[in-house]
This record gives sequence, structure tokens and C-alpha cells, in this order.
Amino acid sequence: MCGIVGILGQHEAAPMLVEALKRLEYRGYDSAGIATVNDGALDRRRAVGKLVNLSDLLVHEPLAGKSGIGHTRWATHGAPNLINTHPHQTRRVAVVHNGIIENYRDLRADLAKAGVRHQTETDTETVALLAQHYLDEGANPEEAARRTIARLEGAYALAFLFDGESDLMIVARKGSPLAIGHGTDEVYIGSDAIALAPMTDRVTYLEEGDCAVLTRSSITITDPDGNPVTREERTIQLDAARVDKAGHKHFMSKEIAEQPTVISETIAAYVVSNASDIKLPGDGIDFTEINRLTMASCGTAYYACLTAKYWFEQLAGLPVEIDFASEFRYRAPPVTDGTAALFVSQSGETADTLAALRYCEGKAQSILSVTNVPQSSIARESDLSMPIHAGAEIGVASTKAFTCQLTVLFLLALKAAHARGRITDEGLRAKLEAVRGLPAILNQAMGVEEHVRSISQRLAESRDALFLGRGLMFPIALEGALKLKEISYIHAEGYASGELKHGPIALIDEKMPVVVLAPRNALFDKTVSNMQEVMARGGNVILITDAAGARDASDGVWQTIVMPDVDFDLTPILYALPVQFLAYHTAVTKGTDVDQPRNLAKSVTVE
Repeated sequence: MCGIVGILGQHEAAPMLVEALKRLEYRGYDSAGIATVNDGALDRRRAVGKLVNLSDLLVHEPLAGKSGIGHTRWATHGAPNLINTHPHQTRRVAVVHNGIIENYRDLRADLAKAGVRHQTETDTETVALLAQHYLDEGANPEEAARRTIARLEGAYALAFLFDGESDLMIVARKGSPLAIGHGTDEVYIGSDAIALAPMTDRVTYLEEGDCAVLTRSSITITDPDGNPVTREERTIQLDAARVDKAGHKHFMSKEIAEQPTVISETIAAYVVSNASDIKLPGDGIDFTEINRLTMASCGTAYYACLTAKYWFEQLAGLPVEIDFASEFRYRAPPVTDGTAALFVSQSGETADTLAALRYCEGKAQSILSVTNVPQSSIARESDLSMPIHAGAEIGVASTKAFTCQLTVLFLLALKAAHARGRITDEGLRAKLEAVRGLPAILNQAMGVEEHVRSISQRLAESRDALFLGRGLMFPIALEGALKLKEISYIHAEGYASGELKHGPIALIDEKMPVVVLAPRNALFDKTVSNMQEVMARGGNVILITDAAGARDASDGVWQTIVMPDVDFDLTPILYALPVQFLAYHTAVTKGTDVDQPRNLAKSVTVE
């Protein structure tokens, strides 16, 4: 979602703000702007579209000042045009905001009664106008900001900058993340630590409902009741916050290529050196006390959970319920004794997933999470949080985070299976040896990229596509379809192969490409039978299989992508790779914005 940055510094703020905003581009945005205080005077510059447009504007209309705030906007209330672009500014205050102010219409009505008129369609302008109203009534900046915040309902990360106040910034968070960076006679804010990495490695994360008054020499934080509090200062790993393409054309290409390396790091974090056991953070979890697992996530993370459902049920004999986090709490499911709740989120700030977690607080026996940000809200509010060690993922379409999520979930399922007596010590050791060999197999599988690139030249001409898979390949079919439509804008659907005859087969004709995921396993013959039904109706099959599957089922298919052999339980992690390549090269062929596809945001921090 929207990106927020702020600086109270010793140098000109504008270039630093723009550079910090560039590091937040991956979150998705459609306009950008900055505001500064220079010689006591508040001013701003805004532009629609990419940050380069704002940079160009600043060349022709420079903005001086060593205090400033910046914003990349992903439109929610109001079209992505200049008037709706942040920062929103009145005579004496400028505001940037990530989130949704749910009661902004009521606040607008109250302001209208006081003769205050709105100029934009946004909910955020209401925040600026309300603060200005309190200033006009005689409140000082801190009082105006606090009175404004007290009236807001919904989710927000907010930063206020005031005319005449070059050494003051007021920030607050509720439902949207916000971090404070510590410098020498400087202070910074950001909705993501990545934005702050070039300026500092010392960060304090605000807690839910916190408000902070910042100057260059002091930080005063209060909780939702107005009580002064101290929040922990953490040191962030700058290497994990690096944002560069490393010679690749796109971040997505780089992140696909990084998977053997980051999965190796994930494995090293959880598998003991002699591959005889799995170590979990903290006190871990006693799976002998768990009789049911409830899982909830969104988007690609939901497909990671769907894959894990097979592992937990088949390996550990643990019943699993899975739901979209956006539906979970509205369904108000009963959480029975002995239930553990597991939540997966790349950012650890996904609004629906966080709300689902909070629904389970006080109900579930244990709350577990799998995230890529150990300091995130979801991680902090879990009994057991398992980082995936993927490093910063910049491409909006998740690749390495997905396969690292799968790796952690598989190891957790193995841990549960061993604890519950479903797998012996020797069986666990054999599975862990297979896991440790996975990075090398992924490296080998990278060799299919050129073949996939050639297939994508024709796939790019299609308007629709189907992805089919059975068992562990079904979630990967869903993920492959999601990737293709996310970045190439080709309509695609994923189905369990056995569902083909229950409707989707009506779509098959000579123009329909059908991607079939079918490693040579116990379900292979049934999947091939479904594939034959597609070919009998003129569908163009792209078969993704192993050498044995290619030997037995390649006759008549349009294209075959041959993957290395791997332990059957690890096929979802391996077979995610070719569907990522298919989506990527199809999008490149079509010329779409691979890293920042239209209408999408990396972190969905509002409902």
C-alpha cells in the first residue's frame, strides 16, 4: 500500500525523501509527493504516476528545507489525480497517511457545519482540515494533532508537519505499520524499515495506537491512553534491506534467481547441522497437545497454506481448516479446545490476516505465524513466529517469499509429524536430507528458463489460460494462474484436474493454452487422463513434469517442460519455479510493468 517517509535532518530533505520513496516503490503506488518546512514556511510538490515525474518536477521547481515528509499513494478514496495526491496541505499543516479513515464522511459533515470546505475526494484531506480547524481554535500543533487523532476511526499511519515548526513532526499508527529511525541529531520515519536503511540501522517500531512527538533531539511516545511509554530500539540488518536488481532487468527476475540461495538460508535457520531434527524459535510448540490446525491468509500466502494443508494432514495426521483471511472472522468460526491457529503473511502487516489473528486471540491454544518481517505486527502478536529468511522482496508478485513460506511450512509439518509419532527418527532424517538437497535441485531447474521463454512468446498472444494439477500440484496450479494474471493481465484460472469435467472443459478450444502440472507420482495417470481430454478438444497443453513423466505422456502435447527429480513432498517448491518463469517471460513479452503491475500493491495494509 502507500509508502510514508519523513525526515528531521541536517541536510536538504527533498532528495533524501525521494530516494527513500524509491525504496518503497515495490509497495505499489499511482502518485507521489513531498512537503518540507523551509525558513518556517510549509510547501509541497506532487506528481501523478511514477516517482521520476516527481523528480523531474523538483528539478524545475526545487523544494528547499531540512524537514520534510513524503508519500507514495495507492488510490483508495478518490481517483489517482494531482488534487488527490498526498501530502494534503492546509495553511498551517501537511499530512501524509496510509490506511482508511472510516468515519471521514461524519468528520466532513462536522467540518462543513463549521464552514470548512473540502477540495478533494480523499479521506486524508479530512485529517489535515480537522487539524487546521483545531489550530484555528487556538490549539498548539501537538494539541491539534492529538485532538485530530482521537477522532479518527479506521486504520492509519500518519505524519504531521507544521508551518513555522522546522523541528517538529508528529506521527501515529493504528492498523498500519510505522517505524522511527534514529540518527545523530536527526530522526526519520518510514512505513517500512527498507526506506530508512541508507540513513540508519537503528529503528523503533511503534505499537498499535502509539503517538510520537519527534524533534531532532527527542522522541516522546505515548500509548493509546496518553501514557508515556518506551519502545525497544532495534538494529536492522542493512543487507536484508538492500534494494537493487543486481544486473537483472526486473526485481522479479532477480528474486526468482535468488530462490536456491534464500531457501538454503531458510533451511540453515531451522535444520540442525546433522539433519536429525528441526529447531523452532523460542520454546517452539508441543504438537502432541494440538488436535486441529486453523490457517488463514491472503493471495499467494493462502496458496502456501493450501499446500501445507496436504502436508499437515498426510504427514502429521493433523486435521486442517483453511480460509481466506478476508472471510475468516466474518464467518465467526468456532475455535475449539486444542486448536492452533497459523497465519502466513509476507509483510506481517496484511490487514485481513492481522484481523483474523486477533479474532483467534484468547480462543486458540497457540497462535503461530510465518512472515518475512520478524518485527511486524503479526510476528509480534504470535506465540510462535517463524521468519522465512527470504530477504527483501520488491516485486509485487511474490516469488522467493512464496517458496520460502513453503519451505518453513514443510519443516513445521515434519516437526509435527515427528512429535505426533507419525514419522520415525530415521524417516525424519531422510526427509531432512532431501530438504537440504533442494537448493541444488532448484539451481539445476533454473536451466528450464530459456525453454520457458520461447513458450512464453506464444503464450503472450492468448487471452485466457487454464492451469491444472492434482494433490500437491493443485495449489501450484492456482498460484501459476494468479502469477500469470497478476503481471501479464491474461485471464487465467487454476483448477484441480478432476474438476475439469465439472465445467471448465467447456472453455477448451484450439486457442486455449492449458498448463498441466504432473510429476510422475501416484496421481500421474489420473492427471494425464484429464490432459488427454483437453487435447481431444484441441487445447494446447504445456506439460510440466519430470523425465519419467515426459517419457510416458509427451506424445501430442504442445510443449513439455522437464523438471529434475525430487522427493514427492517437495514437488510444490520445485514446480513453483516454472510457473513463475511462465508468468515473468509472458509479461516481458507483452511489455507490461512486471515489478509494479497495475492496480496492485505489495502490502495490503487496509481492508
